[in-house]
Amino acid sequence: MTQDTVRPVEPVPPAARPGWSLVLPVKPLALAKSRLGAFAGELRPALALAFALDTVTAALACPDVARVLVVTQDRLAGPELADLGALVLDDEPGGGLNPALAHGAAHARRIAPHSPVAALSADLPALRPVELSRVLAQVPPTGRAFLADAPGIGTTLLACAPGTGLRPAFGGPSRDRHAAGGAYEITLPDVPSVRRDVDTGADLAAARALGLGPRTAAAAAPLFPRPGARNPYAARL
Repeated sequence: MTQDTVRPVEPVPPAARPGWSLVLPVKPLALAKSRLGAFAGELRPALALAFALDTVTAALACPDVARVLVVTQDRLAGPELADLGALVLDDEPGGGLNPALAHGAAHARRIAPHSPVAALSADLPALRPVELSRVLAQVPPTGRAFLADAPGIGTTLLACAPGTGLRPAFGGPSRDRHAAGGAYEITLPDVPSVRRDVDTGADLAAARALGLGPRTAAAAAPLFPRPGARNPYAARL
């Protein structure tokens, strides 16, 4: 796949465990992805929105996923994500990432009490439905499980079986916290798009090498000029 290729969202064959509820948190765009600031400048809010739109589109294309719930207070992101088919919830707790995820998981339990629930990072712009399907298939029928991010420090997905509390502990070195809390670590070697969240310019370049979703590819295009053109952002990676 070349660097300028836009990855289509491909369907995957029907799986044996449908019905997942996925909960995604989306920060107010003006505050989101602060570590991209030096690299992306004024493009940062648009990139944050594009990440979320491509992540939700890919998640909804996964046949194992029955519903996607987005928890956000952002008045621009909410309607756009709802137009994709996500159920958008107001971030009622307002206490940060983990309270938002717990709020979304509780709502998912109310509308689909017999479905498993997973929290998924909303900044996976290279997410492929087929890889998400592989990860969800590895979640045990009881208890909790998680997938570490590409550096092996954070977490991009935390899942729980019906009747089990999600107990999210995202942020910073969350891999160790989720493991210490008794969650099973999923160690699949071939799901890079589910591990590749984006916080920095280097992360975005790595996601681009995997193949960005169409909205992120368009939003990020000014940051990656075509070969031969001067790249004013190169030193910021």
